[in-house]
Amino acid sequence: MKNFTVHKGIVAPLDMSNVDTDAIIPKQFLKSVERVGFGQFLFDAWRYLDQGKLGMDCTKRPLNPKFVLNQERYSGATILLARENFGCGSSREHAPWALAEYGFRAILAPSFADIFYNNNFKNGLLPITLEGKIIDTLFNEVEAQTGYSMDIDLVKQVITIPSGTDIEFNIDPSRRLVLMEGLDEIGMTLRHRKKIQAYEQRRQREVPWLFRERVVNDR
Repeated sequence: MKNFTVHKGIVAPLDMSNVDTDAIIPKQFLKSVERVGFGQFLFDAWRYLDQGKLGMDCTKRPLNPKFVLNQERYSGATILLARENFGCGSSREHAPWALAEYGFRAILAPSFADIFYNNNFKNGLLPITLEGKIIDTLFNEVEAQTGYSMDIDLVKQVITIPSGTDIEFNIDPSRRLVLMEGLDEIGMTLRHRKKIQAYEQRRQREVPWLFRERVVNDR
């Protein structure tokens, strides 16, 4: 998983509340459990004018020119600006897979669905919760300025916008560490490998009968 410390990127505004995971990555793409190949199907029903299917070549599909991610001014955007309750609906982890593979590193919104929020940290995405008034201001500024970008410093927990204004945000320390180290849950556990091995060796000395090989009698 790619780590996150400091990031500068173009902001794309998705001005809709209650965007659910089926809109982020529609159900017909859930047949695959690989973590790759979903970025091209992100917001599929909104990005394209035809019906998407798993395995199809998206480079030849007709684009919806009205959808924000198809507009030239937001080309290469890596920060998504969203509205309330982003990521609601089913708990599919394919949603953050698709967002991350498309190129997004952070999502700013007034609120997130709980499971979606948690899944982001497992996949290198930084979900930032900000007050509604701040989100409203950001939407207005992004719309007014082409190429609007911001700096996100996870180390200092500060967003710096083009005017030079700093916006502070809060992240749980353990989740912050996960992103900064670029480690998933297994990776975080393996940071304690030596302690785990020492515990296993001690237990073998204390209760050796639990570690003896068992002979299976098939009779």
